[in-house]
Amino acid sequence: MAECVVDLLHEIGSRMAAADPLHQVLDRIITLVISEIECDSTFIYVLENNELVLRASKNPHPEVVDRLKLRVGQGITGWTAEHHQPVALASDAHRDPRFQFFSELPEDRYEAFLSVPILCRGRVVGVINLQHRLPYFHTSQEVKLISTIGFLVGAEIELARLEGQVSQLAEQLESRKLIERAKGVLQQELGVTEEVAYKTLQRQSRELRKPMRELAEAIVICEELKRSKKSPGDSLGEKPAAPPHLSSTGNAASSSSGNGGCST
Repeated sequence: MAECVVDLLHEIGSRMAAADPLHQVLDRIITLVISEIECDSTFIYVLENNELVLRASKNPHPEVVDRLKLRVGQGITGWTAEHHQPVALASDAHRDPRFQFFSELPEDRYEAFLSVPILCRGRVVGVINLQHRLPYFHTSQEVKLISTIGFLVGAEIELARLEGQVSQLAEQLESRKLIERAKGVLQQELGVTEEVAYKTLQRQSRELRKPMRELAEAIVICEELKRSKKSPGDSLGEKPAAPPHLSSTGNAASSSSGNGGCST
């Protein structure tokens, strides 16, 4: 028994030390859970902005993973999150008054249901659900085992979630910087105000069906190419042409050379 406990703790510790993205962390936790208790379904919900979001599943559910959301207190999963207590139902789980049915999840018709909170420093950060097609009685040892896993992986999940948020914010900041630079280029090239330059970017983004960041990046690259290799007309004081495909009126600019690229 002691050897099994050591193996489990070592497995959890090695997984926590990996510092992988959130979805990889959750997939490894599911693998760990089903290696300890054989079941027909395993879900992991993560608490984000006061909502429980389905982030991982043993069975493939691309249509609902990252989309299905529950309020804290909604369904058995929400009850577990609200009360920080496990729920173990051996059969007829759908008859429990706390049960919330989702037509997108065939597992909701399964008989047995075990739901345990994932905690970090006394705060709930998610919920682990195990389900069985047929009636199944979870022993107190099994409930304690999954609950312990929930306690131990809580910090790992919270850290991975926060790192994902930081990465997303960094990407948004980089996008804003590119758009600001692109606006500056348009203001100079087209002789327009900052507001007009921004609206021009928005309009072209819609018309070309491309993200503003992608469009802004192209404008900045074109400007850098022009600076690195000035055309002969620059020395004569000629005004440089506007970036390709952009004008303050929103019309696509045509290239006399017919190649549609940046002039260098």
